[in-house]
Amino acid sequence: MTGDQIQAPPSPRDGGDVSITLERSRPTAVKSGTLMGVFVPCLQNIMGIIYYIRFSWIVGMAGIGESLLLVAFCGSCTFLTTISLSAIATNGAMKGGGPYYLIGRALGPEVGVSIGLCFFLGNAVAGAMYVLGAVETFLNAVPAAGIFKETVTKVNGTAIAEPITRPSLHDLQIYGIVVTILLCFIVFGGVKMINRVAPAFLVPVVFSLICIFSGILLARHDRPAVAFTGLSSESFKENWGPAYQRTNNAGIPDPNGKIYWNFNALVGLFFPAVTGIMAGSNRSASLKDTQRSIPVGTLAATLTTSGLYLVSVLFFGSVATRDKLLTDRLLTATIAWPFPAIVYIGIILSTLGAALQSLTGAPRLLAAIANDDILPVLNYFKVVDGSEPHVATFFTAFICIGCVVIGNLDLISPTITMFYLLCYAGVNLSCFLLDLLDAPSWRPRWKFHHWSFSLVGALLCIVIMFLISWAFTVVSLALASLIYYYVSIKGKAGDWGDGFKSAYFQLALRSLRSLGASQVHPKNWYPIPLIFCRPWGKLPENVPCHPKLADFANCMKKKGRGMSIFISIIDGDYHERAEDAKTACRQLSTYIDYKQCEGVAEIVVAPNMSEGFRGIVQTMGLGNLKPNIIVMRYPEIWRRENLTEIPATFVGIINDCIVANKAVVIVKGLDEWPNEYQRQYGTIDLYWIVRDGGLMLLLSQLLLTKESFEGCKIQVFCIAEEDSDAEGLKADVKKFLYDLRMQAEVIVISMKSWEGQGEQQESIEAFSAAQRRIASYLGEMKERAQRDKTPLMADGKPVVVNEQQVEKFLYTTLKLNSTILKYSRMAAVVFVSLPPPPANHPAFFYMEYMDLLVENVPRLLIVRGYRRDVVTLFT
Repeated sequence: MTGDQIQAPPSPRDGGDVSITLERSRPTAVKSGTLMGVFVPCLQNIMGIIYYIRFSWIVGMAGIGESLLLVAFCGSCTFLTTISLSAIATNGAMKGGGPYYLIGRALGPEVGVSIGLCFFLGNAVAGAMYVLGAVETFLNAVPAAGIFKETVTKVNGTAIAEPITRPSLHDLQIYGIVVTILLCFIVFGGVKMINRVAPAFLVPVVFSLICIFSGILLARHDRPAVAFTGLSSESFKENWGPAYQRTNNAGIPDPNGKIYWNFNALVGLFFPAVTGIMAGSNRSASLKDTQRSIPVGTLAATLTTSGLYLVSVLFFGSVATRDKLLTDRLLTATIAWPFPAIVYIGIILSTLGAALQSLTGAPRLLAAIANDDILPVLNYFKVVDGSEPHVATFFTAFICIGCVVIGNLDLISPTITMFYLLCYAGVNLSCFLLDLLDAPSWRPRWKFHHWSFSLVGALLCIVIMFLISWAFTVVSLALASLIYYYVSIKGKAGDWGDGFKSAYFQLALRSLRSLGASQVHPKNWYPIPLIFCRPWGKLPENVPCHPKLADFANCMKKKGRGMSIFISIIDGDYHERAEDAKTACRQLSTYIDYKQCEGVAEIVVAPNMSEGFRGIVQTMGLGNLKPNIIVMRYPEIWRRENLTEIPATFVGIINDCIVANKAVVIVKGLDEWPNEYQRQYGTIDLYWIVRDGGLMLLLSQLLLTKESFEGCKIQVFCIAEEDSDAEGLKADVKKFLYDLRMQAEVIVISMKSWEGQGEQQESIEAFSAAQRRIASYLGEMKERAQRDKTPLMADGKPVVVNEQQVEKFLYTTLKLNSTILKYSRMAAVVFVSLPPPPANHPAFFYMEYMDLLVENVPRLLIVRGYRRDVVTLFT
């Protein structure tokens, strides 16, 4: 074995299975180390236009004290984000997409795509900001290149000695569009071309910094101008406090200016100067050791630039007057020694390099999102592995040019800030969730992290967003929410094993443990029906369940809350039919989703239906989340299709439910059961014969919560032994129903009137037919017993037949059927108690009793509760 390769699933639709392939090692592309692969790219992205042409102005506006606070405030946000990034990046291999890949795999495809698209927009807009910065620097360095020129002669209404010439908005737009187009041509050359010119951007930046600090240290000797005081304690004191005021769009102080600056606004302006920490993670595919280079290189770049900013605040605030800091937009070039022009060159090259990196990274981010095949609308931006994302590059260039046309750097900067802060908040929340859940797969090599750091980082990102502009914050959050909603509706389903799924799993386990194994209080009782999908007979091919079973299951839930378990049994050997079971489970799950029923599908392979059901009723569920009601269709076809094995199976299932203490609901007339759009009128009649813990009452109330039955009224029929007991029983039942908060009409039928009433003609005919069939079946049993010289046998076991008891069962069933037909022939639904199968009676006899009970009743629910209450009188 010479090489191991573990391939991660490229798309959530591919599932989470990790395939391991063994192959010979082959030459790979040259990999970068920590310095050139992470530290330098991050340094180049962080050290950009803001430092060169805005930082001294920020010191003049905010003062030294609040500038230090500003740098510490923004720097702590990116520092905590870097800690979270390091933890996630060292928890496994990374693919393309940078922060989108990390967030999507931690918080799910919906969150990943929404934040990823916002981060893409941030990168595209950042490219425009860098282009405008480079153009503005060039026009300030070479004023003659300007086509349209503007001159400022007054500051704060006071005339100044020397007029200030600043670039025109139209010049910024024209040059900006040209530069953007030229950069796009370089991007089309590919990553190799970009990587070849990238080191050239580092030298001018370093050299320009040396010139700037040299000029600051030598300012008193070489710059005798009034505006520069050198490193002076008096300037330090004068510039310590803030001087917030109004300026025009160019940042020149103007009492009539449209923009008023305060600390919050400066946060939005300065924050892009601390971004760029994702540059290393974006290059994860080209790093020798991702799990070492990303944390070390990113943290080193963050700390280096933060230290540089803090020192620069002290130096800028001590070297010049406040007016100079506020009016000289390129003070860094003015003070640089010995070659001020080097600063202009360094600014232009560094900003163009940052713009080039943005125009390179943004299309690849968009292509990575498209390649995950979540949103069909992004299919235009898909690329084959190793190919350049040309379509995505065109789209990025279009956005960049649109922002360049705006031409105002101070208006573009807060927009970038919002998108970057959304991304950083997503990274922090991802680490917070993964760290808090602490799943077995969460084993980052970077140990210096804690969920509290990530939580503070995420909250800090949100706070900064609102400090900058609540309007921009609302718009950005609304955009992200809109994308999230669109992805959840139109996106393709998939599973990346994200943190939310882990949270749901742990919450379910914790809830299950908290429920314990003791009985649930009636106030907290929920029906958990086990829907027995296997039909008595056959359904059409590729139809996994009766179409109306899900409709009935939804009727057993209040406002759709609750879970149903749809179970089906396949006869045969498990080893031979395992694949058939998987196929059937997929079909059944599709059926459940189609019917919009909250439930799960389970398929069991067993030698026969009875053995399979007996295993299910014993083992299905966990703790108090076991199914408590068995729901199945009444086998109306057993005699018509001569399915002689059904009686024994049916009786066996009912007996298993009784032994396992499960409630039973048998639906007769399932074909006519209404869906949610078929409104029913009339009554829901309950024939309450035996105590069932209130299950029949509760189910009738649940029916009334459905639109199809909300127009019905409930009638409760009770049987009294004597006429004298009827009124007392009626009053007791009414009081009981009142205490249960149930509206129902109570009707009491006395045994005397029951005995005296005439039976319905159809009931008598069914009764006579049942007598003949039972007599014939009993005769065959006796004949077989005499022939074989054995006791009476039925269903493979000895039975004792008391013919008088059989006749009594038949007669009682006849009376109940006649009563139902007399009072409830037009009822929407009839509930009746399920009689338990008599001991030692053949299953055939019990089916005859049941057939006589349901005869000519179109829609009947036969209900048996279990040894506990499901309703309570008390609050």
